[in-house]
Amino acid sequence: MRLIEVWSGEQERTYALFNKFPADENGFENPASGMDKAAFGEYVHDLENEAAGIGLKPGWVPATKYILVNDQGEYVGIFNLRHELNDALMEGAGHIGYGIAPEWRGRGYATEGLRLLLIKARDEFGITEAYLSVHKNNPASLAVQRHLGARIDHESDTEYFTRIDTPATA
Repeated sequence: MRLIEVWSGEQERTYALFNKFPADENGFENPASGMDKAAFGEYVHDLENEAAGIGLKPGWVPATKYILVNDQGEYVGIFNLRHELNDALMEGAGHIGYGIAPEWRGRGYATEGLRLLLIKARDEFGITEAYLSVHKNNPASLAVQRHLGARIDHESDTEYFTRIDTPATA
């Protein structure tokens, strides 16, 4: 299993993967939902710039979106890693967001993809403790995070805010 940057993926397969997700599902946001192929191509170009810190919207930080590719080469999920946190992210979405396409759920892909992403966070961006959030009505995602050592740091009415030490994920 591996993670590849969205702009490195095969365009048709990447477009098809993003179209499997609604605009917002349990806190996993997909701004590409409903885009036509031309707009999606521009979106992917913008993602590459976002990863490099180019043209960031006010309040945004550099982030890289990845595709989780299983051992058979199928595109099974999308993972987002914010390279740093600002105040809003510290009490909000955190470093990482992820989603597994519906037909691939329940097979351990979220756990393995998150493990791989935590290693990238540590090795490529020096993140020693990853901050995540999870909707309280999404126990499967909380279980994924806990499997990788997450602890609940605090909570709101609707979300748990977790922390994972990245050195423990290798």
